[in-house]
Amino acid sequence: MYLTAEKKQEFFGTYGKSVKDTGSIEGQVAMFSYRINHLTEHMKQNKHDVGTQRSLLQMVGKRRSLLAYLKKHDIEKYRELIKSLNLRK
Repeated sequence: MYLTAEKKQEFFGTYGKSVKDTGSIEGQVAMFSYRINHLTEHMKQNKHDVGTQRSLLQMVGKRRSLLAYLKKHDIEKYRELIKSLNLRK
């Protein structure tokens, strides 16, 4: 499996407030970004995988809404997160 418990703890430890705070917006965005990158590579090899394509679009939408929430409530954290994850916005 590509996303292990240790990898999740790493995301929430690096971007979130603590390892146990799995509800932090920054940690969730980082985890979604990792999963989106993984599924994008999968879609390059398997163009007709409709189920993966649908879940990829759902994850992009969730990440987008989390980023919109973060931008609305704390613009500085939003800018830092965008820069550290190398996201276009």
